[in-house]
Amino acid sequence: VNATLEAEVLTRSSHSSRTSYAIAADLLEMELKKILIEKMDGNKSIQRSDGQRNLYKALVEAYDADKAILDIYGDSTILKRRLGR
Repeated sequence: VNATLEAEVLTRSSHSSRTSYAIAADLLEMELKKILIEKMDGNKSIQRSDGQRNLYKALVEAYDADKAILDIYGDSTILKRRLGR
């Protein structure tokens, strides 16, 4: 019984670590998107090309969508999305 219990605790602990890592990775990705958006805002050369402007708009939309999901549902949704559930 103890061996089974220890195995279950180790499994849950391992899953918890992976969960925390996945959430941290998604939050880091969001922070990097935010930094890139700020840098692009400061560089008005993106307005010269339709392709660059479209990529910038797509980046902003992706960041805004991620932020809205996080604000509404919290960290668990980021993990579910990352795992494809």
